[in-house]
Amino acid sequence: MSNIKKVAIVTGASQGMGEAIVNAYRARGYGVVATSRSIQQSTDPDLVTVAGDIGDPETSKRLVAAALERFGRIDTLVNNAGIFIGKAFTDYTEEDYRLKLKTNLDGFFFATQAVIPVMLEQGSGHVVQITASTAEFASSRSPAFIAMLTKGGMNSATKSLAIEYATRGIRVNAVAPGVIRTPMHNPEIVEQLAAFHPMNKLGEVEDIVRAVLYLEDACFSTGEILHVDGGLIAGR
Repeated sequence: MSNIKKVAIVTGASQGMGEAIVNAYRARGYGVVATSRSIQQSTDPDLVTVAGDIGDPETSKRLVAAALERFGRIDTLVNNAGIFIGKAFTDYTEEDYRLKLKTNLDGFFFATQAVIPVMLEQGSGHVVQITASTAEFASSRSPAFIAMLTKGGMNSATKSLAIEYATRGIRVNAVAPGVIRTPMHNPEIVEQLAAFHPMNKLGEVEDIVRAVLYLEDACFSTGEILHVDGGLIAGR
């Protein structure tokens, strides 16, 4: 059995799904480098925190440098950072558009591009995105053009990268949640959102954590978009 400590980088890691994913990898004995704009310093020697805007390419460079300095390797990148702004198409402002693309797409692009060379040198690695089931179908009940543009793009990019690196030891997958009970959603309306799912309930953060860990262990899976959405896609 290998005694090498595996290492994960997790973005959007200060609360909700990101924080839970960090805790899950630490529970597995991974060294973790975690980032968000507001993340606090950690007293855990195997948890390195890097405060920064994931849409800034310098943040991704600092993440990789921190991982290599502390642990000497990078085995997994979880591209979790993302924001949701649901509006009618013509109500979106330029600020909405720029902010969503910077966080959702720029963050995904720069972080992934920064870790891939390290993984190629190692001959192994895993990149997993948190996308969204709602990126795969249109709904008049919940218009979300920018989510479809960004998260749908990430789903397609996941498959593209999976094929590009399939023979070089790097797997690339995604988890596509439905509505998950997190601080992102207004608690006054969150229960109403359960009706979007055929199972008529909300997902929990732990459901997404289990999906990420499943893909971590699924060594023969790459290019997979794993829906954790209470039957949302199946019911379309």
